[in-house]
Amino acid sequence: MANMLNTSHLFLLFFYLFPLLVSTASDFSAVSGCIEIERKALVQFKQGLQDPSGRLSSWFGEDCCQWNGVSCSTQTGNVIRLDLRNTYNLTYPEYIMSGSEVEAYNRSCLSGEINPSLLQLKYLQHLDLSINNFQGIQIPDFIGSLGELKYLNLSRASFAGMIPPNLGNLSNLQYLDLFPYSYTNIDPKGIWVSDSNWLSGLSSLKYLNLGNVNLSLVSTTWLQALNNLPSLVELHLQGCDLHSFPQSLSTVNFSSLQVLHLYNNHFNSSIPHWLFNITTLVDLNLMNSEIQGFLSNNAWRNLCHLRALDLTYNAISGEIVEFIDGFSECSNFSLQVLHLGYNNISGQIPESLGNFRSLRSLRLFGNSLSGSVPASIEKLSFLKDLDLSANKLSGKIPESIGKLEALTYLDLFGNSWVGNISEIHFLALKNLKLFSISSVNKSLVFDMRQEWIPPFSLQVILINDCQMGPKFTAWLQTQKELVRITLIGAAISDSIPGWFWKLTPQIRWMELQNNQLQGTLPESLSFSPEAVRLDLSYNRLEGSIPLCSNIQSLSFSNNLFSGPIPSKIGQEMSALVILELSGNSLNGEIPSSMNEMKKLTTLDLSNNQLSGEIHTHWEGLEQLDTIDLSQNNLSGGIPSSMCSLPLLQVMKLTSNNLSGELSQSLQNCTRAASLDLGGNQFTGNLPTWIGERLLSVSILNLRANMLDGSIPEGLCNLSNLHILDLAHNNLSGPIPPCLGNLNGLNSFKPYHPVTNRVVYSQEIQLNVKGREVEYTKIIPVVNVIDLSGNNLQGQIPDGITNLSYLGTFNLSRNQLSG
Repeated sequence: MANMLNTSHLFLLFFYLFPLLVSTASDFSAVSGCIEIERKALVQFKQGLQDPSGRLSSWFGEDCCQWNGVSCSTQTGNVIRLDLRNTYNLTYPEYIMSGSEVEAYNRSCLSGEINPSLLQLKYLQHLDLSINNFQGIQIPDFIGSLGELKYLNLSRASFAGMIPPNLGNLSNLQYLDLFPYSYTNIDPKGIWVSDSNWLSGLSSLKYLNLGNVNLSLVSTTWLQALNNLPSLVELHLQGCDLHSFPQSLSTVNFSSLQVLHLYNNHFNSSIPHWLFNITTLVDLNLMNSEIQGFLSNNAWRNLCHLRALDLTYNAISGEIVEFIDGFSECSNFSLQVLHLGYNNISGQIPESLGNFRSLRSLRLFGNSLSGSVPASIEKLSFLKDLDLSANKLSGKIPESIGKLEALTYLDLFGNSWVGNISEIHFLALKNLKLFSISSVNKSLVFDMRQEWIPPFSLQVILINDCQMGPKFTAWLQTQKELVRITLIGAAISDSIPGWFWKLTPQIRWMELQNNQLQGTLPESLSFSPEAVRLDLSYNRLEGSIPLCSNIQSLSFSNNLFSGPIPSKIGQEMSALVILELSGNSLNGEIPSSMNEMKKLTTLDLSNNQLSGEIHTHWEGLEQLDTIDLSQNNLSGGIPSSMCSLPLLQVMKLTSNNLSGELSQSLQNCTRAASLDLGGNQFTGNLPTWIGERLLSVSILNLRANMLDGSIPEGLCNLSNLHILDLAHNNLSGPIPPCLGNLNGLNSFKPYHPVTNRVVYSQEIQLNVKGREVEYTKIIPVVNVIDLSGNNLQGQIPDGITNLSYLGTFNLSRNQLSG
């Protein structure tokens, strides 16, 4: 949105800089060289800086006016401009910068201290130190004494601490940018304003950016201070931790204000009525600011000059038709950006939407809009971005949508479309880059000829629960720019054609699950180095598991794959973070090369025919938090290196042939939230240390083993326990009375095992009144004690009956009384 509406910003910059350019360009013969006292001041300033990339290498010699970043008045020779903005070409967003990019950026930054020698530059009008790294130092107080400054930009330069109030002395200042976010680790919330009164002194200010500066201490006074700046054209206060949006303002002095950005705050109030009196507004952004109230406010018609309105992620309610029609009285209304996503807006989109003919971006996702899309949408000939996802829209998609030639982004996902979608719907969409759609029960049918060649070249396609099959969609082979393809539940029962795999070198995300895909896969698949996910689960694919280079998340679950897991999977797929191969017919041993998957967090090989002992080399998998090897034919014991994994939270080894005594190595599972070892052949006593070492356990399943001895009282220390299943063993002796004190079994709150990155959705089989019940999605609210099928004796402790939230309590087939 900001890119579309930067005209006023550019005008302001030109307005501020024009006098400097004129003075520099005229009367070259008036003065030669710079003033000595100012040259010495710049030398002192340089001495306080660290400049690893040599950006100031030209700062030598007598004529400082020739130094990089320095401009002088040709009338007087005084330094009037100091522009040391870092022009390093940053990768955006910064959080995906590679290590080498971060290092190169840091080398390009100036750092150190800002010497007060700059006070000798008495005629300095322009100071720009932005996008550097001053490593958390405070903005120097003396800058407030540079009385001729018209332009001050200290943004993205890692300043911290309190902004000095004496900046309010800069009565000539027209442009002030203190936006703190930087490309370093300095906390942007470490810069704040303690008193807003100084802002009132900036009487000439036209542009102010305090975005992400902490203004919580002035949350009730910021508005009154800024209302004293009648020349203000742009105001950016996004992410300032503001908790107050004053509802009254006696006199509105914002007579020139065009851009108002207050997004990412915590107002928890309605839009105040005084705001609708700022009739000059062109760009209003209140996104994600806890705004309430009704959209159908007649006052909107006062803002006829709006070009961009963003109210996304708030709690605004009302009918969409009243809002749209509210602007009907505006002549020459030319709104370009309308973002109302994730509110409580309802009703049908009216035909009058077609009157918003200047719209470039329309995002209404995540509301309760109903009915169909009006045919008048074809009048929005400039529309590039249309997002109607996650609503209650239904009916047929109008063919007129295919006339929107400028459209690049079309998201209709999460609605209940019916009928056909045909070539006509895409007739003129030659610029389309993203297409996303879903229906319910495949009520939307794709009706294209096999020989159809689309006018577009997509980068992203997401289709869910629509009828695309039974044949594989041939027109996809024309899409050479795809980086993401999602065809989930698309009723495709074909084999994957050879041409499809030619698309993979640039694809980063591929999801084809929940179809009926058949046949085999190539022996190896190569994806983009940035590839993230490949999901072919819930199909009928067969043959061996291919090696897939570069993929981070791989799911081949619930297919017909057979044979061994490739022995070199660890070397060839070392980038894997998630590996899911469950529900196939894989056999052989678990390859020891998996120890080389240093990034692996989730490993699910359950429900296969794997055999042999669990290999002993797990020590390299330090990121692993979830292991599921259940329902195989594994034998031997639990290797000590498995439980020594520092982040392990979920271990599921049920229904194998594991044997031996419960290993002392389980003592190291101190972070484990779920230990599911049922259906094996473990022997010996329940270790007494369980209640001392496994204090994080919420699920403990040792069902159907050969354990004997008594139930140790140490179990009563497991305060997080929600499922305790010791059924069908050879346990004897009394039930410890202290089981009635288990806090976890006396509460009704979710207890998902939260792993490093995701909430693990696991399954567990429990015996409820003689029936085997498999719990999946509702595990977090199940409380169970099952001690059935043992040789327990004595009285049933009274305390257990006081566990009011206990859902299943099974003591059958024992020798208990009471």
